Amino acid sequence: MSIKQPASEAEIRAILEQVDAIITGSHLVYTSGRHGSSYVNKDALYPHTAATRQVCAAIAAHFRDADVELVAGPTVGGVIMAQWVAHRLSKLTHRSVLAVYAEESGAQEERRRVFRRGYDELIAGKRVLVVEDVLTTGGSARQVVDAVRDAGGQVVGLGALCNRGGLTATALDVPAFVALVTVPLESWDAAECPLCRAGVPINTRVGKGAAFLARQSTAS
Repeated sequence: MSIKQPASEAEIRAILEQVDAIITGSHLVYTSGRHGSSYVNKDALYPHTAATRQVCAAIAAHFRDADVELVAGPTVGGVIMAQWVAHRLSKLTHRSVLAVYAEESGAQEERRRVFRRGYDELIAGKRVLVVEDVLTTGGSARQVVDAVRDAGGQVVGLGALCNRGGLTATALDVPAFVALVTVPLESWDAAECPLCRAGVPINTRVGKGAAFLARQSTAS
């Protein structure tokens, strides 16, 4: 699929499902320990370069008229997305669009994102698109937005693969926000999980299901 105009959510979802990056109707254990029925496995997308190129091209198509000069993302997945989105924007606008990434810095309770390696100098005075793969709380994306502004860049928008937290442009403090797909985050405490009560087997292939079952086995 060659994307010149923004693809529909159904088209993007089909790409993600093809590489098992979206899982629904399952019994999953999240990193938080809570249980749910859906999972966005961004790490399943990136080994498939054609699929990654397609979804990043879709983000680029949404911002082709935003005069983007540089794309920035957080480590780790945002590095890959920034490269592909910038590459596609360069093709669409017939000029060079740069790609950089922001790294974590500081103690856990003061964690923020910063641009190292001279990237802050590339950002100063430029129109910047921030990209992220999966947004739940939006914390990493907002840290990149702050880092761009601290470096003297102008944030023109934020493009994401998936919005799980019902986030908006206002919540993310950006002038424009596009998420290719929306997968609501429905979750329960393990003790209140209706899937557990119904005896639905836990998915041990993705998420923390295997670790949860191991703990349950040890406890018993």
